[in-house]
This record gives sequence, C-alpha cells and structure tokens, in this order.
Amino acid sequence: MMRMTFERPAAAPRKQPSPAIKALFALSVLALGGCGSLLPAASPQPAFYALQALPGPTVASRVPVRKVVPPAAAGAAPVLVVHVPSAAPGFDSARIVYTQQPHRLEVFARHEWVDAPARMLAPLMVAELESSGSFSAVVLAPSAALGSLQLDTQLRRLQHEFGSSPSRVRLAMRAQLIHTSSRQVLATRDFEHVAISSSEDAPGGVAAAQAAVHAVLVEMASWCKDVVAASR
Repeated sequence: MMRMTFERPAAAPRKQPSPAIKALFALSVLALGGCGSLLPAASPQPAFYALQALPGPTVASRVPVRKVVPPAAAGAAPVLVVHVPSAAPGFDSARIVYTQQPHRLEVFARHEWVDAPARMLAPLMVAELESSGSFSAVVLAPSAALGSLQLDTQLRRLQHEFGSSPSRVRLAMRAQLIHTSSRQVLATRDFEHVAISSSEDAPGGVAAAQAAVHAVLVEMASWCKDVVAASR
C-alpha cells in the first residue's frame, strides 16, 4: 500500500513595512515619550495671609483701667456697636494691592489675604476697643445687643508702595463715632500710618501691614476714649 504524506504549505513571507511607515512609527513613539515634557508645569499654589493682633502695649496698658459700672447705674460706660468697615473701590477684595506708579493699583499674582482686609479688621477693632476700658461692652454688628454708640469705619487704603527704597505699606482709615438713638455724629477722624517693609516682596509687605494695622487701631481706640469722655 502506498503511504501518502501531506506537507503543510510554507508560510507566506511577511510583508515588510515601507520605510515611510517605519519613519512615521518612530516619530509616534518619540512624540508619546515626550508628552510629559510638552505638558505645562503645575502652577505654584498661592500663599495666603491673615491680619492678626500683634503682641505689644495696647491702650489698656497705657491708661488706668476704670472699673466698669453696671449699665443700669447712672454714668455707666456705654455699649459700643462696631460695624464691619466698608472698603473703598480697589480695596474690597482679598487681593494684596501694591503700587509702582501713583494712582495705579496692581495686585500680587500668587499672594493673597485669606479674606478681604476690611472684614479681617472688624474683630481686631473690637478687641482693641475692649481693652481701652471705655465701654461696658463692645459688640460686633450684626448683634442683638443694643448700644448707645456705634462706630462706622471705612478702609480707604491698604497698599504696598514700591516707589521708594525701602518700600512701605500705607494704611488709611476713616472713623465716625455716632450716637445711636439721635444719629448724631459725635466725631469724625482720618487715621493713616506708614510702615517700612522688611523686604521687597509680598511677605515683607504683609508684616508691615500688620504693624500699620496695630498702630492705627491703638490710635483709634484712644480717640474713641477721648470722644466718649468729652461727650459726657
């Protein structure tokens, strides 16, 4: 009997890619490998700063502390209601403002306040006025407490000025002390303080702003004390 054998057909030779296709594939690999370098680098996160009370002498440490008389008694120290300061245009946001030219306001790109400066000033004002000993209570509006006096203020300027060397920070505020029931303005005063910056950058300006705030609020508390004493 004749034995029959079968052979598998030889595999067809693989078609080699053309030089053009090889070049395109190589370029694709290079492009994919370089994607990381083509992506934009992550932007640095902004730094945030807060206005806070500074340690140091306050009005209360420089004047005799008067014993607080209960409000029902004759000649009792008044209750003062402090309103959150309003802010002039350009100073009503959390951006840290600086100037290099007169009348032109600019802001730092990667440095900000944690809140608008006017809102951060309010609790600092309350603390400083409480320490003066001139009032039986100092409350921050809005409040259910009724006060015989109210303090209205405006933040007119808080800016880092680079027009001189060293640079400096200027804080300007206006204050009005008002008799609540009669709406009579007892006194109005403008406050301004300039503090030298320790460095020519945003952190140096923030430290100078802290010093300027402390100086203005101490002076404001002393002024309120004098107005209350004169109005009695």
